[in-house]
Amino acid sequence: MIDYQPLLQTLTELKADAWVDLIPQQLERAFDLKANGNAANWMAVLEQIVEGKASVFELNSGKVNIGAATDLDETALALLLEQMKAFHPWRKGPYDLFGIYIDTEWRSDWKWDRLEKHISPLKNRMVLDVGCGNGYHCWRMLGAGAKMVVGVDPMLLNVLQFQVIRKLYGEAPVYVIPIGLEHIPAETKAFDTVFSMGVLYHRRSPIDHLLELKDCLLPGGELVLETLVIEGKEGEMLMPEGRYAKMRNVWFLPSCETLIGWMKRCGFVNCRLVDVSTTSVEEQRTTDWMQFHSLKEFLDPDDLALTCEGLPAPKRAIIVANIN
Repeated sequence: MIDYQPLLQTLTELKADAWVDLIPQQLERAFDLKANGNAANWMAVLEQIVEGKASVFELNSGKVNIGAATDLDETALALLLEQMKAFHPWRKGPYDLFGIYIDTEWRSDWKWDRLEKHISPLKNRMVLDVGCGNGYHCWRMLGAGAKMVVGVDPMLLNVLQFQVIRKLYGEAPVYVIPIGLEHIPAETKAFDTVFSMGVLYHRRSPIDHLLELKDCLLPGGELVLETLVIEGKEGEMLMPEGRYAKMRNVWFLPSCETLIGWMKRCGFVNCRLVDVSTTSVEEQRTTDWMQFHSLKEFLDPDDLALTCEGLPAPKRAIIVANIN
């Protein structure tokens, strides 16, 4: 298991004591093998993975690359391939692990390419990635020079995929805690940059989510927010009556102007819209590493501008903002 002590020490230095006191309990609950029927099998595979063999570490290209195929013999490489398959489905990536290319459902590197030129340099910054999945963007943030990256994600499989990657990489100031943002105490104020990407539309109260994000930022800090939006004027938004692109837990899709209005009401300043992109079936798709249905099956087959429910197809905006 990862040694979280360096993280606890850093958070203590930042006076985030309320969270430091909670983290050991949060970890204990999350890694309770009785709470998830697959947890014991996943943990057994994780324990078997050999660490410290990589000769290549590349975090600044589209694929997070750890190790070369020549670092392992054929038997060890075949075993690693089977171990990686045990953690299916892989949704965020891609990764290149000792020559094994994990072609994930999402081309998460495309999202990074859309935002990296618009954010403050991450060099020497404390960074929080909310809803980080298996930590793909956390590694890109470390590659961009972050002092420390903390991801939070409540799904155990995502956290264990991150644990696998980190074990192959070795010690690094990157951590993923298996919780949601709402479990970080109010007024934590420990981070220079906070990312929330692909989370807001899953929250029943988007305003509460924005305030929770604000609570994590140090004075002068920066929020990078990416979420689903619709075309429309200020005050307009979509609240699906049922599912949206077959997802049950989609609550609010605001227009960009509405979203910026929410952010300003929550106390964010210098709000700027830096990108709006329609999600394509090339960016989110079924692969050998994520064999379930994906975006193509969630859209109207006769009109890709609509979801299968007849609603506007997924369009994502990135807004960068600050607090005083």
